Order: sequence, then C-alpha cells, then structure tokens
Amino acid sequence: MRIVEKPWGHEEIWAETERYVGKILYIRAGCRLSLQKHAKKEETVRVMQGSLILTTADESGSLSTHILQAGNSFHVPPGTIHRFGAGEHHVILAEVSTTELNDVIRIEDDYAR
Repeated sequence: MRIVEKPWGHEEIWAETERYVGKILYIRAGCRLSLQKHAKKEETVRVMQGSLILTTADESGSLSTHILQAGNSFHVPPGTIHRFGAGEHHVILAEVSTTELNDVIRIEDDYAR
C-alpha cells in the first residue's frame, strides 16, 4: 500500500497493476478536489462513508451539484468534467480506475496547482 498526501486529504493506493488501480480517498471536511477531467483515465467511485458533494458538467459546460450517500457510486468516463468534495464531515471513497494516474486536466483548483 502507498499513501499519497493531497492538500484535501490523502489517497491510499492499495492495488496497482498494468491494467487497473484501486484506491481509497479520504477527503477532509470542507475540502474538495479540483474541478477536472481526464483525457484517457476512466474511474468509478463508491461512497464508503459520509456525503459526497459531486459536481459535474453537461455538454454545454453548465455545472450541477449532486449529493451521493454511502453506498452510492458514480462512473467517470474519459472527458467528464467532475469534482468531489466533502461538506461538514469527512468523506471516504473507494475508487477503481485505469492506470493513467497523472492524467488530470485541472479546470479550477482551490490549491493553485
């Protein structure tokens, strides 16, 4: 297992092969990841704990926000604009994805990355 510190919390990468990656994301209360998309990476997340604030964009770029509860999942095909965040309580996500871990195209970022 490998821990990757992030400004919003951290990731625990528990599976990494040539074909897939498995991680657990810990998002601190009040924090969020960048508004982003991926050129090649495909991922699916499942909320394990907390209420995930999910922001997505439609084809016109209009943003909408959804709340996902523990047990809910969300599939992120390549090119999908999305952002994960936590409200008053921390959120734990399980993520499975393809292997392009550095394929992050940031559109907005709270941490000036």
